[in-house]
Amino acid sequence: MQNDTDINSLESKFDWKQFIFLMTGVVLFLIVYYSPPWVDAVDPAGKHFPLTKEAKGALAVFLLAGTWWVFEVLPIGVTGITIGVLQALFFIRPAADAFKDFMDPSVLFIFGSLVIGLVFTKTGLTKRLAYKMLMIVGEKTSMIYLGCFVVTALLTHVMAHTAVAATIYPLLLAIYSLYSDDNKPSKFGKGLFIGMAFVAGAGSIITLLGAARGIVALGFFKEITGKDVSFFELSYYLAPVGWAMVFILWGFFMVFFKPEKAVIPGLREKARQLNSEMGGLTKKEIIASILVFSAILFMSLQSFVPALKPFNKSAIVLVSTILFFISGILDINDLEEIPWNIVLLFAGAMSIGFCLWQTGAAQWLAINWLGFFKNSHWFVFIMSIAVFVLVMTNFIMNVAAIAISLPVALVVAPYLNIAPEVILYTSLVTAGMPFVLLVGAAPNAIAYNSKQFTSGQFFMAGIPASMILLVVLGFVILVLWPVMGMPVLLAH
Repeated sequence: MQNDTDINSLESKFDWKQFIFLMTGVVLFLIVYYSPPWVDAVDPAGKHFPLTKEAKGALAVFLLAGTWWVFEVLPIGVTGITIGVLQALFFIRPAADAFKDFMDPSVLFIFGSLVIGLVFTKTGLTKRLAYKMLMIVGEKTSMIYLGCFVVTALLTHVMAHTAVAATIYPLLLAIYSLYSDDNKPSKFGKGLFIGMAFVAGAGSIITLLGAARGIVALGFFKEITGKDVSFFELSYYLAPVGWAMVFILWGFFMVFFKPEKAVIPGLREKARQLNSEMGGLTKKEIIASILVFSAILFMSLQSFVPALKPFNKSAIVLVSTILFFISGILDINDLEEIPWNIVLLFAGAMSIGFCLWQTGAAQWLAINWLGFFKNSHWFVFIMSIAVFVLVMTNFIMNVAAIAISLPVALVVAPYLNIAPEVILYTSLVTAGMPFVLLVGAAPNAIAYNSKQFTSGQFFMAGIPASMILLVVLGFVILVLWPVMGMPVLLAH
């Protein structure tokens, strides 16, 4: 009798939903990997791009990882590891290549950014910043949303959005602790953290300092068109789009994640009191501030001082990590506090991104997709590029999404009499705002660490937000950019 009870108990604990989605990913992988050869992609010039067995394998891994990430059937970092393992076991790429990407400089940059967030929390700097901000924005939760979003967007103008998210994240934790006594998920918590991730993306398109994708795109643009785009020209066209999205997203979160409390009574006074209780800046706070802002200043100056350009951003961020330990701000126990789940998630995302690129699978996808629209109206073709980049940037790093789609789009555009500038800026807008999957950008994964939402809830919030982005972009292409002087069609 006891045994029967134990068996029933085990059966009731078995998660059928998890098992179904786990197997869905496996089945998709096997169907694609073992399917007969697929047809070649053909570009407008008639050049054929075959899908090799390895490229088909890359697509198979891509589908499995996407399914597992969306439905969170395993810890997201474990899915990241699976990406490397599948490439090695099924001979899609050599193991040395598949796993080398797990220590790519971009992954180490994310690690360094997470360490900065840890330092801000441990020293108390984030609480100090949170209290100061709350004393300004006041007690209305709608204004707290707006204050957090505007600060996040402003910071992405001068530093990488990954570093911004790592800096703002502990600040939001401090603010949320004043809203709720426990860390249980709430609408306000979801809006605060998902909103930070979305707005970090929107702000990061405005200057070349917000993310590496801008530099990469301008490199391709110059190589293919022979035209240069200046720092300020890029900001001139992208600032209206970025800031429009910041304020639209504020409205979006006020509708879909309206805080349970409209006001937090006595919050401003409480923030003032807690701020005064902290006293003056401690020695550790001062050292941490100097180290972090020195790293940020150095990276910001790289765009203006040629002598600083050769220095790698990841190495600069990791110098601050080393100095945190030398100065005694962090110790060995703090290494256990780093969310390795997030680091492994990004390691896997880098690996699948390079896998799709190196096997030719990404180029095959891009040419096939844009081939559907080569005889379309010019506006439909531009929007098709926007949609393709938006989908790709949710699955792989946005630099890779730009590298895959922009060269193909710039080659196809002249056939439809479309100016290359509008292709460039459209791609940069959607590449910067992966609102659907956690792997799309580091701020998404950092926000997830709050445990306020699941990857499924993030996905469900991201679908309408992405639709809004496409509507805004459509208006900008048809109306705003032409008014601002951007050529959309080539002059005859």
